[in-house]
Amino acid sequence: MLLLVLCTVSCTSKPKEKSKETVANEETTKKTTPEKTMEKGSIHQFAVKDIAGNDFKLADLKGKKVMFVNTASECGLTPQYEQLQEVYNKYKDQNFTIIGFPANNFGAQEPGSDQQIAKFCKANYGVTFPMMSKISVKGDDMHEVYQFLTEKSLNGLVDSEVAWNFQKYLVNANGELEKVISPKTLPNDEAVLAWIEGK
Repeated sequence: MLLLVLCTVSCTSKPKEKSKETVANEETTKKTTPEKTMEKGSIHQFAVKDIAGNDFKLADLKGKKVMFVNTASECGLTPQYEQLQEVYNKYKDQNFTIIGFPANNFGAQEPGSDQQIAKFCKANYGVTFPMMSKISVKGDDMHEVYQFLTEKSLNGLVDSEVAWNFQKYLVNANGELEKVISPKTLPNDEAVLAWIEGK
């Protein structure tokens, strides 16, 4: 009888120990999974060089909505710099910014150096929104920021391809991609402004 009781106690105690381990494992999974997902889905994990060669941490953009746009100085869409600057002026004090990435991927329409691009933007369009160092936005040498913006496995929203100069990617205050806007759609399009304003 005593043997039977001991056997019953030992059999019932082992599952309890296992269940504690299982619970502990589940809690660990719950704690780590959201962090991994957030890091994977946020553009704030990256750092780049601005057009003057200084480090620019995208983590500094936390709390701001951001329009990422690949730019070019010799494109038919280059006058969009004007609307970009207007939108920036209107919303820059409302937790919004624009980040320009010069790129020479389309028709060799951004051939200049960073210094030449900065001079062109300032002289012709009075650009004051942050401009980054020239990068590639497609192909084998695509910059990691654009890998994030164009690959669903990284951004968690959609696979896309940069179709031409002045394509816009709209990223929320948490660094998560929310919308992809075609190159020909102006920066001050009603849908874009509604997104900035949270309508």
